[in-house]
Amino acid sequence: MSRSTTPQTVEATVRPVPRYGVFIGLGVVLGILVAAILTAVGSYEPSRVLDVVYPPGQVFGFALLWTVPIGIALGGGVALILDRLARKRARVVRVQHERIAEADVDTGTSA
Repeated sequence: MSRSTTPQTVEATVRPVPRYGVFIGLGVVLGILVAAILTAVGSYEPSRVLDVVYPPGQVFGFALLWTVPIGIALGGGVALILDRLARKRARVVRVQHERIAEADVDTGTSA
């Protein structure tokens, strides 16, 4: 086997890109914190219509159903805005691109 390299110079765009998973994870954490705060400051008086008192754990669960998706959307939105702003700071650089191809050489011997 012989190796042949073909180097060439190409242009590439380099720009910082936000990590979407980190921003979405921060949005989830923010949603959990907001749900905990809403649960802590909520009043637990009986409902006038049903005459039922919901326990704090159940209130926290229902609050999570709203606050976590909102947090995910906010985190993703911030990441998208940062991505758009990063496009303005993109740089074009020249890079050396090499492609190594291995060629099979028949030795002429049979097994």
